Amino acid sequence: MGGEVEKMVAVGLVWGATNALMRKGAIIWDKKIKSAPQPNTLKNWLNLFITWQYSLPFIINLSASATFFAILSETPISLAVPVTNATTFAATAVFGMLLGEETHVGLALFA
Repeated sequence: MGGEVEKMVAVGLVWGATNALMRKGAIIWDKKIKSAPQPNTLKNWLNLFITWQYSLPFIINLSASATFFAILSETPISLAVPVTNATTFAATAVFGMLLGEETHVGLALFA
């Protein structure tokens, strides 16, 4: 199991960073949709995926998910899930703050 914890932490960091980046991309997409509303839901979804600020972090996030499943084949789930989830939670908060999101640090630490 040597090196597996480091991989779990790395996956959690990637998930956290991409969560914050996808949120920013979704905000950009939302502004774009509101400026030129299109009643077609399929067009809205396609527009989301061609918004690179959302789609690029989404693809990276999915790659980290594939890595996580590979880690699960070598590590007990009772270890992998808490480590990656805790890292993801912390990384999402940190990257969100770095991107200028308003974060209640005290509340985040106790959640």
